[in-house]
Amino acid sequence: MRSRSFLSCAVLSLSFIALSGVKAYASTGYRVTGPFVHDNLALYFLHGEADKGPVPLTLEEALMKGRVRVDETSNVNQLTIENLGDEEVFVQAGDIVKGGKQDRALIVSILLPPKSGKMPISAFCVEQGRWRPRGLEDASKFTSAGASLPSREAKLAMRAPVTLPTEGRLGNRHGGDETMVRQQAMWANVAKVQDKLSTRVGAPVAATESSSSLQLSLENEKLASARSAYVKALKSEGEKDNDVVGYVFAVNGKVNSGDVYPSNGLFKKMWAKQLNASVTEAIGERDGVSVAAPKAEEVLAFLAEAEKGKASVQQVNERINVETRDAPASIYFEAARPSGGFVHKNYLSK
Repeated sequence: MRSRSFLSCAVLSLSFIALSGVKAYASTGYRVTGPFVHDNLALYFLHGEADKGPVPLTLEEALMKGRVRVDETSNVNQLTIENLGDEEVFVQAGDIVKGGKQDRALIVSILLPPKSGKMPISAFCVEQGRWRPRGLEDASKFTSAGASLPSREAKLAMRAPVTLPTEGRLGNRHGGDETMVRQQAMWANVAKVQDKLSTRVGAPVAATESSSSLQLSLENEKLASARSAYVKALKSEGEKDNDVVGYVFAVNGKVNSGDVYPSNGLFKKMWAKQLNASVTEAIGERDGVSVAAPKAEEVLAFLAEAEKGKASVQQVNERINVETRDAPASIYFEAARPSGGFVHKNYLSK
């Protein structure tokens, strides 16, 4: 079953208006269409003005073309990345890189400049236990980035502000402990995702080559088969309009998260990968209970509420700053160039 609604947005108010015959507005400036529904997953598309410049390569594309190297450093939480080509490369927070001594999820959204030289990039392990080559893989580097974290909880564990344990449990309250807390939460979440998916598809999704690898679980044939009906029903909806710059999705009637890109071209490059992650999360959370999809007004309210959160800014490198806005029920991340112009926006429900 699919349904479609339409809302026009502008920078008029942080709240939305829900009156008969009156269009709704929010601070976001995006026009929202949807919901487009299959089973327990509902999608909404964000339409808006888009950059007209060149569309960067994605990390997935660049690795496939040999334009980027992602190398192992033997530090669980830091890798190196290098753009060898002449085009910018977009890396999205949550991209999973496969290989090395352990599969990793990258923490930040960045644009790699052409001929960048080696740059450090933060990561979390999503394959607890392995610290050696897997099969014929080269443990010194990562060869693909075809999946994204399929878990809102994992994204929160990776990036949202955390309350650290008191002194005496994990030592002092500084950087190393925060990384430890986040990494332990990631491992726990990977195991939870694997358990849920195994239950929903009726067979273990853990791979014999490495039972703790989230990436290998996402490649499971039964899971791929379960995803196919969702993808068939929903993928084309994101490909019809040339002004779509982002999406939001809801699972079991609750708004989950969303991503926005500077251009329709970059959205379309990321769409299949992000849809797969959204579908995988929906499969893991499927409970057989039919719940109505949120209205588009609720999606606008979610976006606006996240953007009103308490703001803080962190410099990732000389080319990217990340602003975090922490609201009571949601959190918003915006990676942007210091000179202006955003690279990626991510909205997460808490």
